[in-house]
Amino acid sequence: MENFEKVGGCVLFGKESLDTVLAQEIKEGKRELEPLKSFSKLEGIPFNILEDTNVVSEIEIHINMADLWHCIEGEVTFTLGGTPVEPYKKVNKDGSLSETEIRAERVDGSDEKVLRPGDWLWIPAGVPHSHKTTGTARLVIIKVPQ
Repeated sequence: MENFEKVGGCVLFGKESLDTVLAQEIKEGKRELEPLKSFSKLEGIPFNILEDTNVVSEIEIHINMADLWHCIEGEVTFTLGGTPVEPYKKVNKDGSLSETEIRAERVDGSDEKVLRPGDWLWIPAGVPHSHKTTGTARLVIIKVPQ
């Protein structure tokens, strides 16, 4: 696939590739940026670039997966920790219930943190979290099994 180079069984995602991905027109809502989204799924690469424009995400609790976030553009406010109120299993696209993710309508006793370009945020498995943007933020998200 263009913008990526396979080297010795590995994949190089260089600065020019990142610049091409980030040159895309900003769109309202939440999306993973192409061609990285498709390539990541094809190659099993555990990261993506998320673009959020005026978004409020649901509260998520990953059972066995941590998130490592890196803010590359804009600002994003994360709600972190606390006690989930009325948690429920996420419903997958096929209608089944997820065994790896819980959602909640809200959390009590959470903290907020604003990420700005250059900031990194580690969210261990089991920690409730959500995020919101006013304007546009672009973030690298890396999924780490725990």
